[in-house]
Amino acid sequence: MNDTQRHKAIIELLRETPFASVRDLQERLGASPATIRRDIDKLHELGRARKVYGGISASEAGDSGRLSARPYDENRDIAVEAKRAIAAAAADLVRDGDSLIIHAGSTCYQLGTLLARRNLRVWTNSMPLAAYLGEHGTCQLSVAGGELYREPGIIHDPSGGSPSFFASRFFVGTQGISSKGLLESHPLLVKVIGELAACADEIVLLADSRKFSIQPRNVALPLSRIGTIITDDGLTDAAAKILEDAGVTIQIAKTGGVN
Repeated sequence: MNDTQRHKAIIELLRETPFASVRDLQERLGASPATIRRDIDKLHELGRARKVYGGISASEAGDSGRLSARPYDENRDIAVEAKRAIAAAAADLVRDGDSLIIHAGSTCYQLGTLLARRNLRVWTNSMPLAAYLGEHGTCQLSVAGGELYREPGIIHDPSGGSPSFFASRFFVGTQGISSKGLLESHPLLVKVIGELAACADEIVLLADSRKFSIQPRNVALPLSRIGTIITDDGLTDAAAKILEDAGVTIQIAKTGGVN
């Protein structure tokens, strides 16, 4: 299979799923990791797909009309009104003195800014949130150690496991949601979310209703692990049934409409 044939095969695969890992492409195309990485670099350079941690991501919605997962810098400016409403509702759950884990992501970032000056213990792996809390906050702040991964904007120690921090609540976002659970395109996020989920009494998912239309391929957590989801009033009956069937408590943050 030559370069052109491999590139065509990769693009066709990305019409079926928003993300493919280097290993996925090795197995499908029978090529070496070095060849696959060169293919990824070339498709990224041509603007036909997006190079991401661990593989390649679709740059546009596929033929199915599903939305693709976007990087943090793009995602933070989408559905801002809904995210702020969700964050405000989440902040109402927090009591002074609580210990919280706040994961990376744009909705979790909105929550963190609301809690910045509260009497709380906050652990985060979000570089943008850590920077904000360091400059503007008075809460007790613990930051993940390790390397900075600029996309998806988290700090992570590849040689370590779960942090030595236990929280009453773990606030987490997600790129997509299905009956299978929380979905992520980045294998790193799958690993990190699984580790952090073991460090809290309750998991609270912050996700606007668009996330049911985004279907990355990797399951980070099953819905059965989620205690509560806070979402916006664009939630469909079908999506609500998926959550209810999994035993997830639904809290609706009222907005004037989703951006």
